[in-house]
Amino acid sequence: MLQITGLRKDFGAASILSDISFTIGDGEHVGLIGPNGVGKSTLLRIIVGQEQPDAGGVALAPGATIGYLAQAFDEGMGATVGDVVAAAQAAFSAAEADLLRASEALADDADLDGALARYDGALARFEALGGYEREHRAAAVLQGLGLGAVAADTPAATLSGGQKTRLGLATLLLREPDLLLLDEPTNHLDVEALEWLESFVQGYPRTALIVSHDRAFLDRTVTRTLYLSPESRTIASYAGGYSDFAAAREHELAAQATAYREQQEYVGRVRSDIARMKGRASGLEAESTPVGDHDMKWVTGGSSVVAGKVARAAKARERKLERYLESDERVEKPRQRWGMKLDFGAPPPGGRAVLSVEDLRFAYPGGPELFGGLGFELWHGQRVALVGPNGAGKSTLLKLAAGELRPQGGRVRLGASIRAGVLAQEHERLDPNRSVLDHALRARQMSEAEARTFLHRFLFGGDSVFRPAGACSQGERSRLQLALLVLEGCNLLLLDEPLNHLDIEAREHFEEALDAFAGAVLVVSHDRAFVRSFAEERIQLGLTA
Repeated sequence: MLQITGLRKDFGAASILSDISFTIGDGEHVGLIGPNGVGKSTLLRIIVGQEQPDAGGVALAPGATIGYLAQAFDEGMGATVGDVVAAAQAAFSAAEADLLRASEALADDADLDGALARYDGALARFEALGGYEREHRAAAVLQGLGLGAVAADTPAATLSGGQKTRLGLATLLLREPDLLLLDEPTNHLDVEALEWLESFVQGYPRTALIVSHDRAFLDRTVTRTLYLSPESRTIASYAGGYSDFAAAREHELAAQATAYREQQEYVGRVRSDIARMKGRASGLEAESTPVGDHDMKWVTGGSSVVAGKVARAAKARERKLERYLESDERVEKPRQRWGMKLDFGAPPPGGRAVLSVEDLRFAYPGGPELFGGLGFELWHGQRVALVGPNGAGKSTLLKLAAGELRPQGGRVRLGASIRAGVLAQEHERLDPNRSVLDHALRARQMSEAEARTFLHRFLFGGDSVFRPAGACSQGERSRLQLALLVLEGCNLLLLDEPLNHLDIEAREHFEEALDAFAGAVLVVSHDRAFVRSFAEERIQLGLTA
């Protein structure tokens, strides 16, 4: 279905992609992973022709169609939702109209054989595009992605960011292309929609290439994983989903570490042997030095000859070792990727009762009442996840706990000496005009040098600390918020989708940091792998009628 050969893409003097080659077979579902910024989205744009490579080629099966979902969907934003959905099914609608005309012609056309042939052709095209089941599948796609209740005359531009992403995904799935390219398709999906998409992709009969940081989604939808290395900028292929890749990668790194250690031991032994040989040659050479009074000169000829042979042998071994160390046989030292080094430190002293929620009720103007008298308690050291569909009030509950909103019924109370640290989903706590460095200096009193050293641990190096928060990428803003939580100190973390925009490695670093945090955590996350491994308890929120 898809063949990539020797692909290279440069930006200035830097190679983003280097000698990328792989093949995806017809009907195969493949995951594409790698750290943020390594070039995954660039590769997808090259495949669909939005960017041109500097070398290499992209070959697609003859006549195959491509459907591409970018991370930011903005097509058709001047139209209504119904218009966007209809445009996605334009080929089907045309085939349906042709079939209707061919059917009507059967009653009037004098050339019955010709009319039957035209009808058979129209019917074949109609059925190839889904036939009479197509309308049912279209409704199921919209319903599954949480768009079933959105009126067809709703302007697409008025949808929320999450709804726009889901509309883009829906229109792509409705086209049913031969090659499906999905760039972070699980963003903005609640668990129900995510599980629906999972099921859809599992049953998708055509080819799919999926970029995702959702480990559970990859495990359940792909049978092969492509890893784009940040060091070599090349692709390596692994059988299975993310968990299979992680196990294979760990085995590879362990084998590389063992081979490197054995190599260094070998190199050390050879260098010791060379040093001994050189020492022996020097000793033999000393024995052959002219001695005696009155310019009487005589030498130990045998020692001189042996010294020369030993010296030449030592030099030959030295050259052989140098060639080995410069060859492809040499094992590279395992690299420790420069990743976030999160350490929340010990939390400030706090009481055991961290958060109490009693008979909670809240509604936005014109909206339904949320929570329905919710009550729970969060204790020191507890890890609790808020789960439920979009619109159930998960983010609102975090804002109520942080004191950013006031309940209209019941009570939300923090325990004595509790200091909450809030990570907002939309980064609204960041001042877009203030630099990364300014944010750090305002969070804690320290020198600029100390702040820059600290920010370096969160991947803000060099002049990047002077960049305004508004000019940072979504991933950079997430890292900045994490850095500020560390600086502010807290014994209660209120985290709203903290893994959004973080690559898989950064997600795992973040999980390790939370494991070391001694305080309480209340988190909203759609990352099921994270919730499953981290949360001790779950609080289920539901939509009210």
